[in-house]
Amino acid sequence: MQRRNPHTDESTTPLLPQQQGNGDDGFIPQIFSSVPALNEAASYLAQTTSYLTGCFSDYSVEHSPRDSSASSIHAQELVPVSSGEAEASSSTEIHHISSNINHLAIAESFNTATSTPPPRHDDIARTSSRDSLLNGSALVESSRSGQSVISIFQSLVNRARRTVLGSADDIGWLQRAPGMPPVEDGTERFLEILDNIKHGVHRLPNSVVYLLIPGLFSNHGPLYFVNTKVSFSKLGLTCHIAKIHSEASVEKNARELKDYIEEIYWGSNKRVLLLGHSKGGVDAAAALSLYWSDLKDKVAGLALAQSPYGGTPIASDLLREGQLGDYVNVRKLTEILICKVIKGDMRSLEDLTYERRREFLKEHHLPGEVPVVSFHTEAGISPAVLATLSHVAHAELPLVAPAGEPTKFPVVMPLGAAMAACAQLLQVRYGEKSDGLVTCRDAEVPGSVVVRPKRKLDHAWMVYSSLNDDPKEGDASQVCEALLTLLVEVGQKKMHEQARKDE
Repeated sequence: MQRRNPHTDESTTPLLPQQQGNGDDGFIPQIFSSVPALNEAASYLAQTTSYLTGCFSDYSVEHSPRDSSASSIHAQELVPVSSGEAEASSSTEIHHISSNINHLAIAESFNTATSTPPPRHDDIARTSSRDSLLNGSALVESSRSGQSVISIFQSLVNRARRTVLGSADDIGWLQRAPGMPPVEDGTERFLEILDNIKHGVHRLPNSVVYLLIPGLFSNHGPLYFVNTKVSFSKLGLTCHIAKIHSEASVEKNARELKDYIEEIYWGSNKRVLLLGHSKGGVDAAAALSLYWSDLKDKVAGLALAQSPYGGTPIASDLLREGQLGDYVNVRKLTEILICKVIKGDMRSLEDLTYERRREFLKEHHLPGEVPVVSFHTEAGISPAVLATLSHVAHAELPLVAPAGEPTKFPVVMPLGAAMAACAQLLQVRYGEKSDGLVTCRDAEVPGSVVVRPKRKLDHAWMVYSSLNDDPKEGDASQVCEALLTLLVEVGQKKMHEQARKDE
């Protein structure tokens, strides 16, 4: 360290002094001859870190909490010292070494113990080396502080980019994935079948059992799929609603559905035709992907209605770090609702994110021989939708009707308005059409027959009847019947194609 002597106006260099006449010249260890090299290394370190620390001047000076005067010493530059300057007298060097290191603990001994003999050569050299190391470490800490600030700034920029980007690159990833089989448009045939059903023509066979698989939060909707089951029962068809914990993970529900299908098959000796809505379609597809070797002779086909087979931006934006749900603690509130209130599993929602769907479909594909129909819709966002009410349950009042039965009142909720708001959000942010929860592109299963009706239907319409339904358009039970009828035709077509190949 070079400093100006205020008395002589000359620069002095705190190097290893050589005392004369004390007989210790040959006793000095050779290791202290490397102190100038140490100073040169510290100077080089200061030069290499100046670029980063120069932009953050507040971080380039280390302040000692014990001595305010030490801040000026830490702010000084380190300069290399040549070996030629080691010729200064030992007494002058000892004086200036003491003044340079007054912020160290050893300085106290110089100031208070005046009767103590002058320090030995090795003590002075060790002190000089220690001073250089401390100043060098201060610059290292300054460099680390500057790098830390830069790292924090970069992380903030990346977080802002993730917030703005959201799920823009994830929506429709299945359609862009290499090696995925193409889809077939079955909308026209579906509309023909639906028109026949509205005119009383029903073609669903009684040779299979129909299993309806509900989606997320279905355990808390008493009328979920009930109208469809009643309609099928009136046609003389065997229909069941799968009793699964909808707020469980996809793999757990897939295992339960596998057992459910085997139980139905061994009890009726009939194959099972599956219709899954929303997450129920994802659960059913997972059951066929994971346990196809056990179910290939027991399942006749799968229809997915408004299912996030590729994922949903609602789940990803809600749970992904840096999104709106992360900023306003919606993720935490959702976790409390699912895990604490309704006693579910947070993985039930996490499994619908794009990240989880990619991981699962990378390992487990739907079997190519299973007939698949996928159905998606677009929710209306007109002002009239805000007045739409959905019938979700019945309320029994203690009033007794003339027939002796309790009076029932419908419990309605503005689900159409909520779906319209979500659809508007996805349209504005991503420019994507959706039913309010699932985008149209993410609901198309590769290799399936896709139904794309032009009618405006939200995500809840398929399972809860609306009080504003037009009887001429067909209700949800008729749409489900048309989907399963189309699925039967797709299965028969596959069987004929397979028979031709075998021949």
